[in-house]
Amino acid sequence: MSKDKIQDEALTELYKHKRAGVGVSVGVGKTLIGLKHMEHEYTDIFKALVVAPKLSIFQSWKDEAAKFGKSYLLDHIDFTTYLSLDKQSLDYDVVYLDECHNLLFSHDSWLSNYKGKIVGLTGTPPKYKVSEKGKMVNKHCPIVYTYITDDAVEAKILNDYRIIVHTLPLDTRKNMLVQTKNKSWYASELDNYRYWTNRVQSASSGKEKQITSVMRMKAIMTYKSKEELAKEIISYTNEKLLIFANTQEQADMLCSDSYHSNNSLSEDNLQWFKEGKITKLSCVLQLNEGVNIPNLKCGLILHSYGNERKLKQRLNIPDLFKFL
Repeated sequence: MSKDKIQDEALTELYKHKRAGVGVSVGVGKTLIGLKHMEHEYTDIFKALVVAPKLSIFQSWKDEAAKFGKSYLLDHIDFTTYLSLDKQSLDYDVVYLDECHNLLFSHDSWLSNYKGKIVGLTGTPPKYKVSEKGKMVNKHCPIVYTYITDDAVEAKILNDYRIIVHTLPLDTRKNMLVQTKNKSWYASELDNYRYWTNRVQSASSGKEKQITSVMRMKAIMTYKSKEELAKEIISYTNEKLLIFANTQEQADMLCSDSYHSNNSLSEDNLQWFKEGKITKLSCVLQLNEGVNIPNLKCGLILHSYGNERKLKQRLNIPDLFKFL
């Protein structure tokens, strides 16, 4: 099925409802569905509000409008984040909830007081309807059309992918600096892992076990052996490569071009990466939603976040993912 056909089917269902949402795979044209819906509702006095989880998504709407000859709509659109939704006027013809799976109970009052149309757009509809996000989506923009990622892969709209997992032995070199109030010393990754594992196993309460487990996970994220292997892989590949680091410092260390909140060149780097002017970009979780990268063939993730498939779906890019 073509993208145009999928978009038409989604729009046909949206037109039937005052408040509804669509769950369509990344790459199908979720933003374009929103813009086409605006065209259907358009009048000279039309006013729309686009709500998204972060500011960078607004540029995607502007870029898509320019790309498809719909820039005239931009004069009729206000943009806001979910965080600032309750500060907005209720005087809109249609509210477009981009990445509507970000809805929380805190948004319920504003959405309930708003009396106009609502369109929800997401690539990852809430899995559990009884969850907070599931209840909010079902109440304010129930999903009326879905086109899942597996269908998009089969239709060759999305790249298929392979996952290669690199497992590493815990390093026995004593190159980790450990500091307390009274002294400091060097330990190995193996020493560090054993220490935190002993803390987890000897925890006297469920809360303490949870805290020490998180501390162990954070320690593992910074192990140098993973960074060393990552550097080898980065230098080895000539493919366009996106690197997901655990911290901003790690992102800057692994790649000369990075994307994170403390890098003033982040947006320039992202645009240059999309255009192919740079071929390697490191980032942290800020780039895991609402971003499409053309012609990206390889990704490198320094640890398993527990949502690798979701990450792949949101980015709509990799033929090959490597996890460290």
